[in-house]
Amino acid sequence: MITITGIDPQSTKAVDILVEEGRIAEIRKSSAEPDCYVAPGFIDLQVNGFGGHDLNEDHLEPATVLHVAEEVLHTGVTTFLPTLITQSEEHLLSSLAAIREAVERFPLVRKVVAGVHMEGPFISPEDGACGAHPREHVRPPSLEEVDRWQSVSGNLIRLVTLSPHWDGAAAAIGEMRRRGIHVSIGHTHADAVQIHDAAAAGAELSTHLGNGVAAMLPRHPNLIWAQLADERLVATLIADSHHLDRDTLLTILRSKGLGRSILVSDAVALTGMPPGRYVTSVGGEVELSLDGRLGLVGTAYLAGAARSVTECLSWLLEVSCLSLAQALALVTINPARFVGRGGTLQPASPADLVCFRHSIGEHLAVSEVWLDGERRR
Repeated sequence: MITITGIDPQSTKAVDILVEEGRIAEIRKSSAEPDCYVAPGFIDLQVNGFGGHDLNEDHLEPATVLHVAEEVLHTGVTTFLPTLITQSEEHLLSSLAAIREAVERFPLVRKVVAGVHMEGPFISPEDGACGAHPREHVRPPSLEEVDRWQSVSGNLIRLVTLSPHWDGAAAAIGEMRRRGIHVSIGHTHADAVQIHDAAAAGAELSTHLGNGVAAMLPRHPNLIWAQLADERLVATLIADSHHLDRDTLLTILRSKGLGRSILVSDAVALTGMPPGRYVTSVGGEVELSLDGRLGLVGTAYLAGAARSVTECLSWLLEVSCLSLAQALALVTINPARFVGRGGTLQPASPADLVCFRHSIGEHLAVSEVWLDGERRR
């Protein structure tokens, strides 16, 4: 048995977490005076790559999946969904086979990967909504293709982002839910009626709400208002200070409520890399700034997200009046509902923990990460 000591963000009291055989055996008041907090490991539902490793590269290798898992674990993320964007079916099946092999070969990947997020290809082909996804591979929902994904991946598909503007989208959403797949609305130009019909059919989330839409929208009604208003939808948000400004982020949080909000990184391969210009498979020539902004060279357009979900949490705490415990829910207990594990500190739970320091006006700094009671950082 080992003991991990820290400040519980909920009670703000020092606690000793007793861990036995990889699980939390007991949580009790501590007489120590720790200088760090202890919380459940963070959960990220949308990771495209990290530390120079790209999950959407041609001919994905299992080792790349392992490298991404190691990189995100270092930031305090103990569960994540590798995310594949719109591509040909051949490309997607090859990538899914590689992820499956990584899960089967590497214990770390098997532990931290809770499934796969398919962000496309069933999205909108329209400008703005399509974003950086290759338009030539956008296509309408196909349950037959989804079944092929599951067959090749070994049933790893956990979440599918689609646009509900397609004919038959509501029926496809219902069938995916019956297959145990969560469905999120995103990269769409759907109208309000189609949004609500999708939620009625079983869609549960909005993928990076406020992004993946046209630059110009009707004042009202429009697809953002519809998703804000629909209480069946949980909003995922990229709080990197670039995809959403402070006012928009706080307005969405107040509208959806903290219980229906989740932070995601949507991190691409350049996350964690030094500032500079790079050539990428998606977007071409891009520039990563010191402040974490990733943009297409010579334009005002973003080329993806390049901050970890831990950095997003830190920025949220900086610009909001949320308590640490309130903000942590957006990267722990809320996303845990969609991966089926983690998110809480309680006896019998896996000892997937993160220790970190945080004070007002300072960035959150991860000091230790524990996976099944084994220190990994």
